[in-house]
Amino acid sequence: MIIKTYCARMDHGGCGILAHVENGKITKIEGDPDSPINRGTICAKGLAQIERLNHPDRLLYPMKRMGERGEGKWKPIPWDEALDTISDKIKKTIERDGQRAISFAQGTPKGLELYLMIRLANVLNIPNISTPGNICHMPRETASNITCGFFPIPDYSGAPACVIVWGSNLFQTNEEGIIGSQLKQVIDRGAKLVVIDPRKTGVASVADLWLQPRPGTDLALALGLLRVMIDENLYEKTFVENWTEGFPELADHLQPYSLDRVSELTWVPKEQIVKVARLFSQTKPACIQWGNALEHNRNSFQCSRALLMLMAITGNLEVPGGNVNRQAPPVMRPGDLVQIKTFPDKKEKMMSPEFRLATNMGFVPSQMIVKAILTGTPYPIRMMYIQGTNPLLSYANAKETFEAMGKLDFLAVSEIFLTPTAQLADIVLPAATQFEFDDIGHFGLPHGFILARPKIVDPLGDCWSDSKILNELGKKLGVAKYFWNDMGECLNEILNPAGITYDDFKNIGILRGKWEYKSYEKKGFHTPSGKVEIYSQQLKDWGVDPLPHYRELPESPYSTPELFKEYPLIFTSAKDPFYFHSSHRNISFLRKLSPEPNTLIHPETASHLGIAEGDWVSIETKRGTIRQKAKLNSEIDPRVIILSFGWWFPERKDLKLSGWKESNLNILTDNGPPYDPVIGSTPLRAVLCRVCKAQGD
Repeated sequence: MIIKTYCARMDHGGCGILAHVENGKITKIEGDPDSPINRGTICAKGLAQIERLNHPDRLLYPMKRMGERGEGKWKPIPWDEALDTISDKIKKTIERDGQRAISFAQGTPKGLELYLMIRLANVLNIPNISTPGNICHMPRETASNITCGFFPIPDYSGAPACVIVWGSNLFQTNEEGIIGSQLKQVIDRGAKLVVIDPRKTGVASVADLWLQPRPGTDLALALGLLRVMIDENLYEKTFVENWTEGFPELADHLQPYSLDRVSELTWVPKEQIVKVARLFSQTKPACIQWGNALEHNRNSFQCSRALLMLMAITGNLEVPGGNVNRQAPPVMRPGDLVQIKTFPDKKEKMMSPEFRLATNMGFVPSQMIVKAILTGTPYPIRMMYIQGTNPLLSYANAKETFEAMGKLDFLAVSEIFLTPTAQLADIVLPAATQFEFDDIGHFGLPHGFILARPKIVDPLGDCWSDSKILNELGKKLGVAKYFWNDMGECLNEILNPAGITYDDFKNIGILRGKWEYKSYEKKGFHTPSGKVEIYSQQLKDWGVDPLPHYRELPESPYSTPELFKEYPLIFTSAKDPFYFHSSHRNISFLRKLSPEPNTLIHPETASHLGIAEGDWVSIETKRGTIRQKAKLNSEIDPRVIILSFGWWFPERKDLKLSGWKESNLNILTDNGPPYDPVIGSTPLRAVLCRVCKAQGD
């Protein structure tokens, strides 16, 4: 039997796949050639799903810690005992310290479980939910909402004639609903391609123009491009005059951003900046594919705003082949699913109101949770419930995160495997994988469609989906009226506005909204002025720059020249194409493809430091030191190194917490200010460092 579904939880998901099933087991996974998203393509992570599903190290039963945290002594317990323990801890914490002393946390959204976590927190009036939103997607989404009122998606089906890929690498990592095969089809049809990335990625290798900026200077580069377009009258005058607010102010604001200054700041030659400005503005239609790399410094929100202005003044918003608005299908609204109305004063009770846009989106930047645990400021956090994330690897300043996890009165973690973070838990809950429960993919994401991801096999052991865990925990906590008899009822309720059941949806596979172009001509843009707000009065009223202003990074050759003498290299990072953040290091099929953490170093730099290909090297910042393996690359800037992200060693039983700090680049990062002022982004890239050959190797 062959069952159609969509890939999930190995990456952001979205590729149509065919699961071959025999005797209740999946025997083969292949790409679905009829899928409108990937048309049969599939990556290594997609192929590795069977190994993860049947992995011998999977958590199969709830477990209670018996020894010291991290000691590895566990006792299997029934689900009732596990949920009773967690619910009792939540109730007692609320009774003693109030709802604010509890934090829920999740990593990258993967399905409905994030919304059910928020729902549970809201109906209990627990205000603090930690997500990576401040460094992943939300700077772009909130900037879009402020500037044009929607999140602009590159319209690859509309045949763009030019694409700028900025801080994204679709050939190796999926971008929440957009995958590399869609971009490749556009390139194969002859679209001009510009790639902006410090690393020569696979996408950059086929680009017409590759710009290699100094890490962290994307905003300065965007402002330079805007300056060229305005100086040379390359903008779309009719659209600018009729549909933008604040263009004259932008033109004045850009005067300090001369080509000379922008080139000096970014290390990009002036002639390349001019070429890209002319190509993007004169080749119609054109779109920008922006990525997560833009969101890892104090300029993340304003950088996103500047890229939105590039889309707007060139007339590429809401046109075929440009960046478009994809309306969601007619299903339950996310705000209704999370029961936001049950907690009307949530914003006033969240711990970081200074990050106004993070608060508006309902999350607390992770570093604020960590600091509250350690300092009790603005109030103490006593317990956490974590699902789908591994903070020891994914949170900035891993040493401080480790200290915070150890200080909690109680920690519950839902996981598939015993990650370093799960090893610190008091209760570990065994999570089901995607093939073991019915789910809806891409709900709440701004890409205009949802995907049916039906249950294909029974869960191993006594695993539950995260959504089921939260549903049952809600009943234990006395708020059963907000939850369902089973998750089938939940799925049907979500789909009810579309007039279908989940059984209907499984046969449909994908449900789209009503997609149209130039909807602003009927009703304007969803902003206070009804136009694209280049100059934002709303931001000014909040005390935030109404126009993007580049601020030098807290560590750089320019802002801290003395520190640069001591740490004369700049590190940025890259996600490994065979893993998803810190996941999958225990999947042998993938580990063979990428066995060790590599640091890319220019051969000249390596020679100067006495480092050869394959040497283990020590990378040091003023916060700590890690080890990775040198890989020489002549196409990076000699002043820059590129680290691997998310590394731990599940096979190393001799190392504490599976080697969580051996090669973990977040040992090197900082979680202190200055943050992005409205969303709370932290500096995860563009950090000053030094490198030497590791002793003993």
